[in-house]
Amino acid sequence: MRPLFFLTLNLAMILTTWSADAKVFRNAYVSFELPDSWKCALQHTEWVCRSEQTKEAKEAIIILTAKEVGPTDSFEAYSQHLSQSQTIKTRTGGQVSSRVVYTPKQVKINDQVWIDGLQQSSEVVNYFTRYLATIKDRIAVLVTLSAHKDFYTKYSQDFYKAVMSLRVIATSNLLAKPELGPLRPGGEMIGGSIGAAMPSELDESGLGDGRGAESGGTGTQNLMIGLALALAAIGGYILMKSKRS
Repeated sequence: MRPLFFLTLNLAMILTTWSADAKVFRNAYVSFELPDSWKCALQHTEWVCRSEQTKEAKEAIIILTAKEVGPTDSFEAYSQHLSQSQTIKTRTGGQVSSRVVYTPKQVKINDQVWIDGLQQSSEVVNYFTRYLATIKDRIAVLVTLSAHKDFYTKYSQDFYKAVMSLRVIATSNLLAKPELGPLRPGGEMIGGSIGAAMPSELDESGLGDGRGAESGGTGTQNLMIGLALALAAIGGYILMKSKRS
């Protein structure tokens, strides 16, 4: 019983630290935990969140967008779209087809159902992008979390915290107050301009400053990150089980 006790204690300490140090971003329709060095800015109808450090700003990015529910919005349509390879144009005029890393699935995060999918090179070449799409009342929301393939492990814990803290906070009267948005119109596709909000200075390799050969972490660092995520998952299970009992 002692190993389980210490495991539970360590998990509680991790979860308490996360909660105490959390930097929460809120707009008119979602809230989530943001890394301390990151900042979100409104660009047209998208909220773009990235590190305030110039070099790290190229490594990872979170983009939020929302729209009025229209004919193209349904969980089935999102799943079908994310199940297919996407084709994007490169800066040299070529084309690249994305790779579906895992097929989309329905997940429940803080009592809200989302469609969750992951692709590589679907927004920018050599970037992994995780898609979370949902519908609440008359609002459709899309959250994308992208990181260069060499740095995805580096940001996996930050992305995990962001996803697990994600909440849809849109009120029923949001459509009547467009100044709180902004929301895209219902006739558009929810992810139509996501790629345009990605860093414009990226080259074909994804990073233009010669850092593409760097690793997202040493083997020991990767192991520690993986262990932390596993502990967090176990902790969540223990907490859920204790609430049910």
